[in-house]
Amino acid sequence: MRDVALAPAVAPPLTGGLADSVFDTAERSPALPLLAHRADPAATVWQEVTAIELRDEVVDLAKGLVAAGISPGNRVAVMARTRYEWTVFAHALWAVGAEVVPVHPSSSREQVEWILRDAGCVAVVVEDEQGVMTVGTVCTRLPRLRHVWQLDAGALPDLVQRGATVPYTTVESLRRIVLPDATAAVVYTSGTSGRPQGCALSHRGLAYPCDTVLAGWLHTAAPPGEQPSVLAFLPFSHVYGIMIMLTCVRGGVLMAHEPELSETALASALGTFRPTYLYGVPSVFEKLYKNFLRAAGQAGRGTLFERAAQTARDFAAAEERRRLGTGPGPGLELRLQHALFERTVYRRLRAALGGRVVRGTSGGSSLSRELTLFYEGMGIVVNDGYGLTEASGGITMQPLGRAKSGTVGRPLPGTEVQVADDGEILVRGPSVFQGYVGDEAATRAVLRGGWLATGDIGRLDSEGYLTITGRKKDVIVTSGGKSVAPALLEQRLRMHPLVHQAVVLGDDRPCVGALITLDPEFLAHWRGALALPREGPGRESREENALREEIARAVASANSAVSRAESIRVHRVLPEPFAATAGLLTPSMKLRRDAIVRHYAAEIDAMYQARSRAGRGVPEPADWDEPDDVFR
Repeated sequence: MRDVALAPAVAPPLTGGLADSVFDTAERSPALPLLAHRADPAATVWQEVTAIELRDEVVDLAKGLVAAGISPGNRVAVMARTRYEWTVFAHALWAVGAEVVPVHPSSSREQVEWILRDAGCVAVVVEDEQGVMTVGTVCTRLPRLRHVWQLDAGALPDLVQRGATVPYTTVESLRRIVLPDATAAVVYTSGTSGRPQGCALSHRGLAYPCDTVLAGWLHTAAPPGEQPSVLAFLPFSHVYGIMIMLTCVRGGVLMAHEPELSETALASALGTFRPTYLYGVPSVFEKLYKNFLRAAGQAGRGTLFERAAQTARDFAAAEERRRLGTGPGPGLELRLQHALFERTVYRRLRAALGGRVVRGTSGGSSLSRELTLFYEGMGIVVNDGYGLTEASGGITMQPLGRAKSGTVGRPLPGTEVQVADDGEILVRGPSVFQGYVGDEAATRAVLRGGWLATGDIGRLDSEGYLTITGRKKDVIVTSGGKSVAPALLEQRLRMHPLVHQAVVLGDDRPCVGALITLDPEFLAHWRGALALPREGPGRESREENALREEIARAVASANSAVSRAESIRVHRVLPEPFAATAGLLTPSMKLRRDAIVRHYAAEIDAMYQARSRAGRGVPEPADWDEPDDVFR
């Protein structure tokens, strides 16, 4: 068992609650812009909110909450997209000692009922009429629920008016009795399998990774002399989103809210707000790369882009070797190539992201080494970090000047990481959660002698860098007894521009298989670029054969990263992507493996049966020696 921890923490200790930072910043820098929002996705002007304005809005709303009977320890759910009001409501609730329960706005009626009942919520903030209807269908089974506040119906100004007669000193008194170890939020796990569990996170636990990152990395988040800025678009219903919100508010980082997740809205937000720091999950960075590639192809510069992308990766890899003391750095020819592409390609790619982004962070799952090197080579250092809900979102980060792509970095100062003999990652530190709400048995199962058993598997290298290889419960065991971690194969599959999503499976099957969905936008571009006659007999068949060959190449590329016994032997391309509305994705866009396997049980059976029939009469394991490319 290896045990790694960095130097003692440099972040100042928390003495109160999360709302204090709003008041402290307002007193210290009242005119500092903290938040930004716009009227709609088409707007080009962002309305900025200063620290003193935010403090006053939080106080006024907190007075309204007191008037509505919200008291310390009450739990209030917030079921809305990433909007400005979300941030104000959260800090107002913390100011009066209440606890926030984030709920994704697309949650089903059954999920909403479970979370509100399990957490014992006394109120819920919804976004629109649809949210009211969802809660309304289950409220008779929620005896503790007293209020349903709708943002689009003026809930915030109504509450402010209701609290007009409540003295300011009442809010101050409540805020000052909030202790660091009091529960600040009950954040429900994504529920990739089974029912979501509510993780009780303290004010101290949520603040610790944020303050540690601010203390060690804030100065890198913008060019010298500029205020760092972040575009928040991932759901605040996920701990990653909450960590971003708190890091910005606590660190004086200007944070813009973008509730729309469409490509058009995000492109507009990036172009008009122009953040200095970019964060996202791997699928966001993968999609950006594919968009760059597609745009280059449509402009007739596809070959130029691919050369530039390879040069970026080579340049970043050489720089990495120099940083880590294992090589001399880029040679003269590589530096000249990189300088040429800087003038012709890289600066245009950065301009598409607003032109001011200098760094970024990817979380939620591992970002591929190839993409990490690409972004660094084009001028944006994207650090891959690691965290989970039970650890308040943050566990590792890349050390400045010593980043190692392909890993998730080293433990944050003050956080300890061990890798058990079976490969499971164990964590200990101030950010570890208080336990699962109402489930002592589940809490005892993951908290072992002060260590949190994360359920993730990985390895630590000789310098303490952590590499995540998958989820313990996701490990596939074939009928031949071979154990396979699917994460690497899925990551490699998604690197192909045509592949949107991939689920690797094979439990109790004779070999590893995969379900694949295609990227609709890139597929349309790919079809248009095919050198086939526009019309004529057999075009559709030739196009499908070309697509089969392209996906087969993607599978072969993924297989090159693993042993033959672990490789994908059968696969099927599905006609449409996995969707959150069908219950196949979590709110943070992770795959719900169990749900996908159940939903596509017939297709999975047909995939294996087709290959078995094709090889009938040939003894196993030769039946499974070559990959199959079954299309639905």
